Amino acid sequence: MVPVIGTGKFITRPLIGDDGQPTDDSLIGIPLSDKKVLQWVQTLHQIGLDVVRTDRALVFYESETNQAKLWDVLSIYTWLDDDIGYVQGMNDICSPMVILLEDEADSFWCFERAMRRLRENFRTSASSMGVQSQLSTLSQIIKIVDPKLHQHLDDLDAGEYLFAFRMLMVLFRREFSFADALYLWELMWAMEYNPNIFSLYEKPEIAQTSENAPVVSGKLLKQYGKFQRKNLRTGNTEQQSALAVFLVASVLEVKNRQILKEAKGVDDVVKILGDITSNLDAKKACTEALKIQKKYLSKTKKA
Repeated sequence: MVPVIGTGKFITRPLIGDDGQPTDDSLIGIPLSDKKVLQWVQTLHQIGLDVVRTDRALVFYESETNQAKLWDVLSIYTWLDDDIGYVQGMNDICSPMVILLEDEADSFWCFERAMRRLRENFRTSASSMGVQSQLSTLSQIIKIVDPKLHQHLDDLDAGEYLFAFRMLMVLFRREFSFADALYLWELMWAMEYNPNIFSLYEKPEIAQTSENAPVVSGKLLKQYGKFQRKNLRTGNTEQQSALAVFLVASVLEVKNRQILKEAKGVDDVVKILGDITSNLDAKKACTEALKIQKKYLSKTKKA
């Protein structure tokens, strides 16, 4: 379809000109009469531009061949997921797979599997964005566990928590170091583990409580991750209540005093949070996130 894929090279200039015609016939090996093909080909150079900007500080990407691996994986995924396609930020999710797994096919399938969990983060429309529900949950959490901070943010017109958009969308790749981000991913996905997601033919052992909330049997409950077990006990199993949301809450709590003292507007909040880039301790953030989850579940249960 596009002969460059798999050659160790990649594209950073448009393959389709303003007139709708190919800029270089040798780079396109398929007719452009199909709408899906045309849209895909028009996206490839944008993926290339983002690839060049991805993890630039890492020695791995000093090699054009390694950059091309990332471009290959993202380009093929974009073709397969024509519902959402490619959105900036997917490169941050894909990069660790390309770095850790030498085989390009292995990198692709790990990325594809991760995107089954994360792809809705990248869905946007004129009226909503993919992480909207998570931001709404974050607002509820801070309102309950730290009402003073929530009120201050609300007074600054930051009550919709849009400043946390990037953290949730690309799972803290910009806020934590490369190694700490991977630590966080492994911890989050292990703690959120749900055995039924990976068992296509087995039904979960679920009973109903008097309040009509689903409860997993004690025997099966042990198979779930620690975070997910707490959620199941309270019936709180929605994706927007993922551990990542509580991690953002923990970051806000770390910066609580500074935000209350120095933030006079939304831009100040963004700057304060921007200063944490690669300077957060992942283990401490996780520990604080679990404390916040415990406090939140306790207070909402009483309510």
